[in-house]
Amino acid sequence: MKLQRWIALAAAGLGLASAAFTAHAQQTLTVFWVKGFYKAEDDALFAAIKKFEAKHKGVKVELSQYPVQDTIPKTVAALDSGNPPDVAYSDVYDFQVTAKWAFDGKLEDISSVIDPLRAKFEPAALSTTFLYNDQKKARAYYAFPIKQQTMHIQYWKDMLAESGFKESDIPKDWKGYWSFWCEKVQPAYRQKTGQRGFATGFPMGVDSSDSFYSFLTFMDAYNVKLVNDSGKLLVDDPSVREGLINALNDYTSVYTKGCTPPSSTTWKDPDNNNAFHNRTIILTHNATISIAAKWLDDMNNAALSADQRAQAKKNYEQNIATAGFPSKPDGSKMVYRAAVKTGVIFKDAKHKDLAKQFVAFMVDEANLTPYVEGSLGRWFPVTKAAQQSAFWKSDPHRLAVYNQFMAGTTPFEFTKNYKFTVLNNENVWAKAMNRVLSEKWPVDKAVDEMIARIKQVAG
Repeated sequence: MKLQRWIALAAAGLGLASAAFTAHAQQTLTVFWVKGFYKAEDDALFAAIKKFEAKHKGVKVELSQYPVQDTIPKTVAALDSGNPPDVAYSDVYDFQVTAKWAFDGKLEDISSVIDPLRAKFEPAALSTTFLYNDQKKARAYYAFPIKQQTMHIQYWKDMLAESGFKESDIPKDWKGYWSFWCEKVQPAYRQKTGQRGFATGFPMGVDSSDSFYSFLTFMDAYNVKLVNDSGKLLVDDPSVREGLINALNDYTSVYTKGCTPPSSTTWKDPDNNNAFHNRTIILTHNATISIAAKWLDDMNNAALSADQRAQAKKNYEQNIATAGFPSKPDGSKMVYRAAVKTGVIFKDAKHKDLAKQFVAFMVDEANLTPYVEGSLGRWFPVTKAAQQSAFWKSDPHRLAVYNQFMAGTTPFEFTKNYKFTVLNNENVWAKAMNRVLSEKWPVDKAVDEMIARIKQVAG
């Protein structure tokens, strides 16, 4: 009886030890990741995670996905509770929080991950993740790049034809381009069709990132530089004020001329897309080609009828054009600003070494390229090899994106001065528009208020 009891106790002890070993060996990596716009994006992410778990036995990736508008509140709540995720990625971190988190010392230095891969990344895209940490008084790689976006123009070719014009009629110069759509296409379209369509859809809502991205593109057309490479403000330069006045005047004049829907001043990010899809507007500018890609997704959607898929195919392949902006007012070519979408590892993450392995795995070409291409052209790659993939030359929409990026891009101000994330969150750019359009302020007065706020926040 004593021997049997001893054997039972020994077995129980071995069982407990085995359970303890299993618990110790099993690691859970917590990952926050934005919900994809298309199913193909999420499928590529899930496939990469499955491969990572297969490669790292005993590791379980606990994935939490959130709609883009929820990603920052969810991440901030986790940070405030002292329980941040090990890895976090969102399409809007770059605009609003990444540079500030780096400045405040909340991010892990991941140079050990990035340095061996530097040659694979496109330099301009990678440079936006080399951020300043005020605690260490130095820059390092505090984020990892996933994909990037820039500004495009999309218009209905068939609506332009209904107005009696051809694409070859579209002027290439700045003033002539916008005048053509507003003063020629719109009245002709209304006369010939009897429809109250608008030539353009300019996002102007304070709650819209499209509005500030579009306005900053108009600002770039006037060669306005708000900061130098070290992040010092340049807004006291009279030429900066003049350029801002010109940009704001151009941006708001389409509204005062009645060439964009009256609701434009309250638009949120989806609204210019919806107006375009509803054929309320003929042209809009958008920071991705999601407008065209929506029809690509529809034409391959088995849940839609054959007629719906056929119309979607016609829209994508024949009716919609993707293009760049006209030449700048000075006649030179546009240089587009690229927003590089970034992910992070937090300094207080519980499994930082494992998190770095996961990031290195995710940014490997074999995993990153299917994820980026799963967006159907909505996002452009950040690695050299993926940028030269045949995927980007296989149709006119993606080729237009490719050509814009190959011509060279410039970064946002917040990569040099993190306080511009605050100005983007406030959307001082759209506030100035609404001063002019809703409150009838003179453009120069609205610009002076804007400059004063820029100096107050980012000086």
